[in-house]
Amino acid sequence: MDPRIVWPIVVVLVLAAAAAAWVLRQRRRSEHLRRRFGPEYERTIRKASDRRRAEAELAEREKRVEKIVIRPLAREDGRRFHESWLLIQRRFVDAPREAAAEADRLVNEVLRARGYPAEDFEKRAEDVSVHYPHLVANYRAARAIAGRSARNHATTEDLRKAVVYYRDLFEELLETRSPGRVGAKS
Repeated sequence: MDPRIVWPIVVVLVLAAAAAAWVLRQRRRSEHLRRRFGPEYERTIRKASDRRRAEAELAEREKRVEKIVIRPLAREDGRRFHESWLLIQRRFVDAPREAAAEADRLVNEVLRARGYPAEDFEKRAEDVSVHYPHLVANYRAARAIAGRSARNHATTEDLRKAVVYYRDLFEELLETRSPGRVGAKS
């Protein structure tokens, strides 16, 4: 066969193989991020309005959180936090707004005790999304309710939901639930 014909065919085949490998790699990355982040993946895509940019942001979150040393709680700290939570739940009946605010503070205290950086809320929620993707939407919702409550725009039912949302994350952080896919690497 004439080399003038073979070389262009080889180049086209190599380029086609490289393109196919790149597409396959992108699909695998997308699937990994979709599995890892669950609903947070879709939220980030909507927010970024560009899949590639959103996936880069999620991958960056993973890398950033991998560098954070997440510690288990000492038994005494876990007991103290649990007792504080019980007081919050009891207080809810008489003072729901204050109980919801205390729940927010307690969850943040547990996050700091576990090693999550105490940056602004959105950065903290992003970090939480890496290990607790199934809870971060409710964590954000609880925080939004707490904000409305501070402006006297939250009903008792809203506050109840916020406390329940905080409790779900709180229990995961205290490691009182049976292990699920939390923190599982895909």
